[in-house]
Amino acid sequence: MSTERTIVFTGGGTAGHVLPTKPVIEQFLSRNDQVVFIGSRSGLERRLVSDWGIEFKEITTGKLRRYFSFENLIDAFRVPIGILQAWLLLLKVKPNAVFSKGGYVAFPVVFAAWLLRIPVVAHESDLSPGLATRLCTPFVKTQCVSFAQTRTKAKRVVVTGTPIRAELRDGDAVRAQDWLNITSDSRVLVVVGGSLGAEAINQVVHACIETLAQKFVVIHVCGKGNVKENLRSVENYHQFEYINERWGDVLALAEVVVSRSGANALFELLSLRKPNLLIPLPLTQSRGDQIENAELAEINGWSLVLPEELCNPTSLLASLELITENLTHWQAKLQTFEVKDSANLIVAEIEQRLN
Repeated sequence: MSTERTIVFTGGGTAGHVLPTKPVIEQFLSRNDQVVFIGSRSGLERRLVSDWGIEFKEITTGKLRRYFSFENLIDAFRVPIGILQAWLLLLKVKPNAVFSKGGYVAFPVVFAAWLLRIPVVAHESDLSPGLATRLCTPFVKTQCVSFAQTRTKAKRVVVTGTPIRAELRDGDAVRAQDWLNITSDSRVLVVVGGSLGAEAINQVVHACIETLAQKFVVIHVCGKGNVKENLRSVENYHQFEYINERWGDVLALAEVVVSRSGANALFELLSLRKPNLLIPLPLTQSRGDQIENAELAEINGWSLVLPEELCNPTSLLASLELITENLTHWQAKLQTFEVKDSANLIVAEIEQRLN
């Protein structure tokens, strides 16, 4: 197959704007296409894609905020600089198409691609498009979305779901048992608050950990700097700042998962058919996207939702009991969630633009 085709991928600001691109990138690499990833200078995107076997380029980016901040004045200059840098990079790379996963790094690349008449395919994971996605919409050929209920003004909209990495799909519970020295008959609860951890969730878990650890083997991903030395002696409690290559195995082992409701995390749980308790990021800390994601999952019977403002040791324990006493019900509901071949659907959209 020809190696003349080049596809630029972009996205960043959070891991959720980078990691779902991996299955799509792997498809193009398997076809001997050239892939270039354009990210920000924060270091996050470069670190995440460092072992993917692709070329990485960085540009200056300005964060897109929905609120007043003096940083907005500085970023007003960074965004045009980023557009110019992206324009020069695209002139040099000469890609056949651009794929955007969103985040504030994406807009300069998408806009520069539009200026150069390079077709853009974009993906939005959340139920309601974020600011960066809305700004990019007029300049994309196809907007891929995770939910059929997502509303967008894009010219073409395709419901693809969110790509799930192979290492998550292929998770092995036995490997996780061996790693943590857990017996096969143990009931395992996994608690995760996102890559940085969630202070509110951590506090509640710590407050009732002795009770939790009597009911479950608890695997708690609490974020950098949040491991509690005084709780290391609690039996059946495993704390981690972050779990990387073993995350798929840990999810495979989990009987129940407590999680935030970011779209990518939610899609992973639903695709893996994991009974889950969602604690969305509240409006005081977000634009409400996690609340919307959680409401959709709850309406469809895929998740139980506990608002953060109502989360305390008593409500957490009661919610987990409601799930574990009705596991068959939750597992049956999760079977109704349609798992799409997301990576192939997105690749097909990009391929249409390559021809």
